[in-house]
Amino acid sequence: MPQASETGSQSGPIQSGPFLIVGLGNPDLEYLWTPHNAGFMAIDRIAQQEGVVVQNRRNRATTATCTIAGRQVVLAKPETFMNLSGIAVAALVEEFEADPAKDLLVIYDELDLVLGTFKIRERGSPAGHNGARSVTDALGTQEWLRLRIGVGPDLRPDLPPEAIAAGGGRRPGRDYLLSPMRKADLSVLDEVLDRVAMATRRILEQGPAAAMNEFNRKEDRDQAAGKSE
Repeated sequence: MPQASETGSQSGPIQSGPFLIVGLGNPDLEYLWTPHNAGFMAIDRIAQQEGVVVQNRRNRATTATCTIAGRQVVLAKPETFMNLSGIAVAALVEEFEADPAKDLLVIYDELDLVLGTFKIRERGSPAGHNGARSVTDALGTQEWLRLRIGVGPDLRPDLPPEAIAAGGGRRPGRDYLLSPMRKADLSVLDEVLDRVAMATRRILEQGPAAAMNEFNRKEDRDQAAGKSE
């Protein structure tokens, strides 16, 4: 097993294995620029910034290895399609003898968050996301760190479906998630991916709590400022 020489946090014991960062998505080209592939896009952005290419194949995923904040990191994109993401995640966790609660970050899209935002959570239910449910089922625990990238349109959550329909909008679903994003939306997501990469580095430098304190609050402030304009 590859060994890391330093810890990914500012204090604590030396970590013995790599940190796994897995982005969820669908591998076919037709899904490349869809909201459901935000996790894949995040992995590619991190890889780009670290000067590596996610192209090696292991455990039904494409992977790349780099070092972030002194910790060896394995970047991965499952090739099992979204609904079976857990197969690849569990295999990677087993190969590297990783602790899902300490050595794993899963990045995926979230309809309940508005496009332009993201949230970090240390644990929780899948909340209707099939990829996250597959990961939880395969690992047998909800205790794994996740970063959810908002892909939802800015619809008021308090409006009933009939009011949304009357206004020409609708609550998005499967078709929305699997359809190519508009150029304007991709531009918004592009900026988010840079912040996601920064947040990922902070997780490795200072730990999840510090990253959540910095980025979750910033996302809340930015979203509130946008609604008040």
